[in-house]
Amino acid sequence: MIPDFEITILGNTSSIPVHGRNHTAQVVRFGQECLLLDCGEGTQIQMRKFKVKSSKISHIFISHLHGDHYLGLVGLLSSFQLSKRTQGLTIFGPRGLDEIITTHFRWSNTHLSYPLRFIETQTDGLNLLWDHPRFSVFSFPLVHRLPTTGFLIREKEGPRGLIKEKLQEKKIPLEAIQNLRHGRDFKDSDGNRYLVKDYCHPLPALRSYAFCSDTRFEPGLVEYISGVDLLYHESTFLEADAFRAKDTFHSTAAQAAEIAKISNAKKLLLGHFSSRYRDLDEMLIEAQTVFSNVELSIEGDTYSIMPAHE
Repeated sequence: MIPDFEITILGNTSSIPVHGRNHTAQVVRFGQECLLLDCGEGTQIQMRKFKVKSSKISHIFISHLHGDHYLGLVGLLSSFQLSKRTQGLTIFGPRGLDEIITTHFRWSNTHLSYPLRFIETQTDGLNLLWDHPRFSVFSFPLVHRLPTTGFLIREKEGPRGLIKEKLQEKKIPLEAIQNLRHGRDFKDSDGNRYLVKDYCHPLPALRSYAFCSDTRFEPGLVEYISGVDLLYHESTFLEADAFRAKDTFHSTAAQAAEIAKISNAKKLLLGHFSSRYRDLDEMLIEAQTVFSNVELSIEGDTYSIMPAHE
C-alpha cells in the first residue's frame, strides 16, 4: 500500500543549528496536500536537499515567534515570488507574524505574485484551523515563554466499502447504496431497511498526528492528543538538565516519553535537541525507560502513518 499520510523531518534542533542539525521544520503530506509545520532558518535548503517540492506547500503552520521556528519563512516566501508562484498560500500563526512578514515585504518593495492569507492562531483550547474533506487540522495550547500552539491533524471518515456478497443477495436501490457508503442507514418507500452494519465493512481506525514544538512538561496536553498514532514532542534536554528545562519552559526526553505514555500515543518522535548534546543516544535511552515505542527524529527521514488492517 502506498503511504498517503506521512511526515518528513527537515530540522530537529533547538536555538543554534549545530552538529549538522537544523532548525525545526517538517512537511506533512496527506494525499495530495502538503503542509509545512514551522519554518526555521534553512528550511528551503533542507527541502532541496531532501527533494521535497516546496511548490506543493499550500498551508504553513507556525507554532510561535521564537526565531528557530519561523526565521526561514521570509526566505521561502521570497523564493515563491522569484519562481512566479500563482497558487494561493495560507499561513496560520500567532499574533504579530502577519506584521513581521508584511513589514519586511513593504520595506523591500516586494509585491508577491500569489495571494497570501494570514490566520491568527489562539491559545484558548482546541481550535479548528482547516477543515479539509479528508482531514482536519487543529491547534491547541502549549506552555512556553511566548504564546505557542501545537498542531493536531486528524483523518476524517471516508466512503465505506460495501460487502459485495450482500449486494449480490438482492437488488439494492442506488439511493440506499449511496447512503450506506456514507455511513447512513436507509429506509425505502416500501419500509425496507438497509443498515450500515449489515452491508458495509467496518471502517479502519482513523489516523492522527500531533506536533508539540516547544513546551514545558504539561500533563494537560493529554486532553488534546489522546490516542494519537504519532506524537512529535520536543525533548530539548536530558533529565540531568531538568532544572534547565524548567527554567526555559522546555521538556526532557523522559518527560516527552511520559506525555506519550499517559496520552496513549502509539509512537513517539523526539526532537528539538539542545546544542549541548552532540550524541543523542542517551536521549533515546532515557525516553525508552518510560515509553518503549520511541525514536529520535532524523532529518531527511519520512515517517508514515499507515491505515490499520481491516
